[in-house]
Amino acid sequence: MQSILKLIRWKNLIMIALVQLLIKYALFEPFGVTITLNGIGISVLILATLCLAAAGNIINDIYDVETDLVNKPERVIVGKTISEKTAYNLFFALNIIGVGLGFYLSHVVGKSPFFTLFVIISALLYIYASYLKQLPFIGNIVISALVALSLIIVSIFDLLPAITPSNKEAQLTFFKIVLDYALFAFIINLIREMVKDMEDIDGDYKAQMNTLPIAIGRDRANKIIFILSLIPIVAVIFYITNFLYKQEIAVAYFLILVVAPLIYISIKLFSAKTKKEYSHISIILKLVMLFGMLSMLLYPLILK
Repeated sequence: MQSILKLIRWKNLIMIALVQLLIKYALFEPFGVTITLNGIGISVLILATLCLAAAGNIINDIYDVETDLVNKPERVIVGKTISEKTAYNLFFALNIIGVGLGFYLSHVVGKSPFFTLFVIISALLYIYASYLKQLPFIGNIVISALVALSLIIVSIFDLLPAITPSNKEAQLTFFKIVLDYALFAFIINLIREMVKDMEDIDGDYKAQMNTLPIAIGRDRANKIIFILSLIPIVAVIFYITNFLYKQEIAVAYFLILVVAPLIYISIKLFSAKTKKEYSHISIILKLVMLFGMLSMLLYPLILK
C-alpha cells in the first residue's frame, strides 16, 4: 500500500483536493454565490480529478523509469516494489473511474458536453508522459495548463450551470477570481517543471530526451527560468497594489508568504548550478503554491 501511495504521489493529490475544497467553501459558499454542486457533487468532482491525476502520475513513472534510475534511483517504484503490469492495470482502472465519474457528474449538472473535459485530461496526461515531456517547453506548458485546469474545473461545474441573467455579473466575478488563481498556479508550476528539468538533466540526457536545458544548454535555460520567475513577482505586487492595499492582514500575508519567497527563488535561480540547488528551489516553489492557494481563506476580509 505504501508503494502505491508513493506511486500516485498522494501528497500532490491532497494538494489538489485542498485547493478544490478551498474554491468551493472559502470562495463560493461564504458569499452566497449561486452554485450547482452540493456536498456529494463536489466530492464526486474531487474524486474524478484525483483519479485522473493519480493515473497521470502512474503513467509518468512508467515512462520515467530509465531517467529516474539516474536522477533518483532510491525513488524508483515501477519494476522494483510494483511490477509494470500492476502499474498499467492501476493506470487503466483509475482512468476508467475518473472518466466514468466525470460522465455521471456532467449529466447531474445538466451539461453533458462537459464530460469531454475528463476525456481530454486523461488523453493529455498520457500524451504528456509518452511524448510531450520529451519536447522542450511544450511538455512543461501542457502539464502546467492541466494543473491550472484542476482549479478552473470547479468553476465550470459549480458556477457555469447556475448562471442566469440576474446573477451573471456575480458569477463571472468569482469565475475571474478562480481564473486569477489558475494563472498563478500555471506560472508557478511552469517554473517548477523547468527547474525540475534542470535538476534531472543527467538522466534525461541519458534517456535521449530533448528537454529545454538539453536543447539550448544549461546557461540559456537557466536565464529563461530566471526571467520567468520575475513574472509572478510583478503580477502579485500588481494584485496587492490594485485590490488589497486597504487590507493590512492580506497585504502582510502576500508579502511575507508569497512575494518574499518568490524574490528568494529569483535570487537563487540567478546563480543556481547544482542539482541540490535546483531541488531546494523546487521545494520552495511548492510552498509558494501552497501559500498562494491558502490565501483564499482571506477573502472574507478582502471582499467584506
